[in-house]
Amino acid sequence: MGDSIVKTLAKWSIDEYHRMIQAGVLCDRNVELLEGEIIEMSPETPIHYNTAKRGSKYLEELLANQAEVRFNGPITLANSEPEPDIAIVRLPDSTYNNRHPKPEDIFWLIEVANTSLKKDLELKASIYADAQIQEYWILDLSAQQIIVLRNPQDKQYTQEQIIQAGIITPLAFPNIQVSVQILLN
Repeated sequence: MGDSIVKTLAKWSIDEYHRMIQAGVLCDRNVELLEGEIIEMSPETPIHYNTAKRGSKYLEELLANQAEVRFNGPITLANSEPEPDIAIVRLPDSTYNNRHPKPEDIFWLIEVANTSLKKDLELKASIYADAQIQEYWILDLSAQQIIVLRNPQDKQYTQEQIIQAGIITPLAFPNIQVSVQILLN
């Protein structure tokens, strides 16, 4: 019988992750902290970047003076610091001068999925549901649809809706109508 080797992965806390960033350890790395693990982020394709950038500008117009729309910025959760493509958070934006948005600051999150659909649907959905983020949208570019996840319970969303056309009304802003076509194009 061969010897089996048990590998233990070191988990990192938010504080340790921040100290690594401050010390410059991660300065040349495109990473995010997910469930205590430092994960390399996939390089962004041009369509991924443009979709996220246009989407954030569109939402900024729709939500003017109602919410802060953050583009590719970190959020701080219990044992993760992901960088969603778009985060819609509470005003004033000066709240985030000394810290990143926390779950209680977040109205909803959006990820753009081109090559990252599995990670966004499984790992990130679990992390966001565990943090009690009430609403999470995935812009699925390959299928030209938006997956709307709501009602987080036990590390998963219990409500999933796939929308290919029309409008979506965010839970936090029942007076706002978001165009699926504009977000996907």
